[in-house]
Amino acid sequence: MSAPAETAAPELSLPEGLLSRIPTPAYVYDLAEVRRNHRALSDALPAGSGVYYSLKANAHPSLLRVLREQGASPEVCSSGELEAALGAGWPAADVLYTGPGKRDEEIGRALRAGVRHFSVDSPHAMEQLDRIAGSLGVRAQCLLRINDDQPVPGQGLAMTGVASQFGADTRWVLREPARFAGRPHAELIGLHLYMGTNLTEPDALLGQFERSLRTAKILRTALAEHGADLRVLDLGGGFGAPFASAGERIDLSGLRPRLTALLDEELPARHDDGTRVVFESGRYLVGTAGVLLTSVLDVKQSHGKDVVVLESGINHLGGMPGLRRLPPLNPRLVADPADGAAPRPAVLDALVTGPLCTPLDTWSRAAKLPDLRPGDVLAVPNVGAYGLSASLVAFLGHPLPAEAVVDGDDPDRAPELTRIHLTRTPVTADTAPTLGEK
Repeated sequence: MSAPAETAAPELSLPEGLLSRIPTPAYVYDLAEVRRNHRALSDALPAGSGVYYSLKANAHPSLLRVLREQGASPEVCSSGELEAALGAGWPAADVLYTGPGKRDEEIGRALRAGVRHFSVDSPHAMEQLDRIAGSLGVRAQCLLRINDDQPVPGQGLAMTGVASQFGADTRWVLREPARFAGRPHAELIGLHLYMGTNLTEPDALLGQFERSLRTAKILRTALAEHGADLRVLDLGGGFGAPFASAGERIDLSGLRPRLTALLDEELPARHDDGTRVVFESGRYLVGTAGVLLTSVLDVKQSHGKDVVVLESGINHLGGMPGLRRLPPLNPRLVADPADGAAPRPAVLDALVTGPLCTPLDTWSRAAKLPDLRPGDVLAVPNVGAYGLSASLVAFLGHPLPAEAVVDGDDPDRAPELTRIHLTRTPVTADTAPTLGEK
């Protein structure tokens, strides 16, 4: 092998004997960490705030059940996520159904299930909801999602201030407020303002919330003249978390007093007029709760470069183009205390790849790793959010990882194992859904 490289990341220790009880590759989720993350976020928000969990981050049923028990509500943007939320025990009345485009049949399915709260992005979306709710004889309530006129500095991924499928531009609403003031079967009850994602500094979070509140104040006044009583403000979230690299949850301990003071300044009458302020989070709640374990399949040299081939590649992690600025994924050797082996020094400066038959299946071109052998297990930490379900799971048809759930609050509990199987069910003219199916 090559000459010693810089020091590798320290080995990752797992609960004793865990590796002998689960297969690889596997995502392992710790429910205790989910509870800690929810508690940390709740403690960082003003008293009385609501918290929605964005199922897009990870819809594993065990994680959903814990978040429901902790008091979070579900934010979904598809029929599949709605099914997962209801399966985890949330009442349909607790669901917020979002998304920039919805088909008639999925709105109808949600309304028939009892969902009554939707985020809408345009007059057409409001009219669509009104039409379908009216045809079912029910009344829905909606939040108007806003795309503010300027982006907020420090955003991880811009969600506003740029041309976007998300929301109605502030200037558009102010120019034609009557078009956004609600419908007979789709009552406008609030605003949905989501400025950006993956913000890691309290100052950046506070800045986006301040901007959202000031925009909300202007819009509430304009829409009130057309009969809209906006009593719900969804300020989004953007609470960041480390992804696929070492690190702890973001420290939000100083956010509550500053955010409370901001709400007192911008919404001084909120306790008297019944205004409800809610936030959303996905990655902060579950990101640090997950680790991907994957075994080494081959170790070799090619053109003077150490090459490590793993069971997992972009089909299991890191294949979603929407993540954009995805850093190199540098896995760490796993140490099982039951083995009693001494730590291995770093000797590889390796190209780390998955097993897929494409040169695009690369995690890192310069990972600092110990001297590895086929069968060694590596780990990628902090992948509880946007991991398996955000990857190229169908590409080339390799088996998917298992998912194992452990509970650090109950170390004697055996891991709960599940495995996703991709199947293709033939669709015939008799079974295909039709537009507007009821």
